Amino acid sequence: MISLAGKAALITGGSRGIGAATVKLFAQAGADVVFNFRRDKEAARQVEQEAAKHGMRVEGMMADLRVAENAHKLVDFALERLGRLDIVVANSGVWNVEDIPIEQMTEHQWDDMMRANLKSVYSLVHFAVPSMIAQRSGRIIAISSTAGQRGEAFHVHYAASKGGIISFVKGLSTELARHNILVNCVAPGWVGTDMSNPVLDTKAGRKFALAQIPLKRVATAEEIAGPILFLASDLATFITGEVLNVNGGSVLCG
Repeated sequence: MISLAGKAALITGGSRGIGAATVKLFAQAGADVVFNFRRDKEAARQVEQEAAKHGMRVEGMMADLRVAENAHKLVDFALERLGRLDIVVANSGVWNVEDIPIEQMTEHQWDDMMRANLKSVYSLVHFAVPSMIAQRSGRIIAISSTAGQRGEAFHVHYAASKGGIISFVKGLSTELARHNILVNCVAPGWVGTDMSNPVLDTKAGRKFALAQIPLKRVATAEEIAGPILFLASDLATFITGEVLNVNGGSVLCG
């Protein structure tokens, strides 16, 4: 029912987790995709091969988006390979497993989290938007978190970065509406990915996570990719500035 035939998409953090699931689902829906990854060339190659089975062009590029110039290079690479950009999914980010009380959190830890989770979104959008303005159309979908909505004790730098994404999306949606560019956000809760599995794979960690979720299970990466696909599709042509909550009922907010 959902088709992205003829669309060109750039997805960040595409070698694992939610990003990898989104790359594969977009290719299955008919989009050509460029994605970035930070380190794991083999994982990226596997995503390329699996997604390309649908007959679409899928190509990964190593780029650390904590550095703005790398975001510029990634956007240029996507435009060179795909010819245009219809959809940008800002998904890449990090989370620390260890609790860090604010009085122990270093300036480096704070800054590195902001660079990875918030500055990377700004940089990607900053360099991608001019081509969307020129073609008078586009979709931007940023991935936040329930932590950005309710906060997260001992991970306040992560929560702040994800809350910043929500505010960024709301302001940007109004700014870019005159160019027919729709800007939305997906806010997942606990998802079974490499990033969260160190917690979920422990008895105490899984008990803690499930206690917050009325559906009593964590999401799969594919269950987050589906709503991202929806926001990128022609079923969502009058939605902008919204936060789509995909959390199993753990955070109930409009």
